[in-house]
Amino acid sequence: MQFYQPAAAVTGPAYGGGFKIVATFITLVLLGYGASIALRFPLFGYGFGAKVLLVGATSLLLLSYYWFLRSRTTIDAEGIRQSWVMDKQVAWRDVRGAKMIGIPYLSWLFPPRMVVRTGNSFTTFNGGSRALLVEFAKISLAFQMKK
Repeated sequence: MQFYQPAAAVTGPAYGGGFKIVATFITLVLLGYGASIALRFPLFGYGFGAKVLLVGATSLLLLSYYWFLRSRTTIDAEGIRQSWVMDKQVAWRDVRGAKMIGIPYLSWLFPPRMVVRTGNSFTTFNGGSRALLVEFAKISLAFQMKK
């Protein structure tokens, strides 16, 4: 049974501007630190495993940074979706409950998230735009009133 139906489809960035600025700063600091280590130590003298570890860590850092910048959240008649390395999706018929959670005084950096309960699992969706946060609030209120 489908309980919630949005008035219109809403799509926006999954992460807000403040979070993206902090993620950019941290990524640049980590890359700079990695470069300084690479220049100070003879990395080519280390074994194959150490080289793979360093390349893998750098790749994961860059992959995460790319998806922090590119990730989008969509709320439509089908359900809620968020693009990421592996996309998240929950159909409205599977939603058993929804709630917004946030960190007090840090909403400029970490905006509230939508936690969706489906049977015995939880899925978290991020919203980086006002339109998404308003829709998150409507969804949360609708499922609180359902009880």
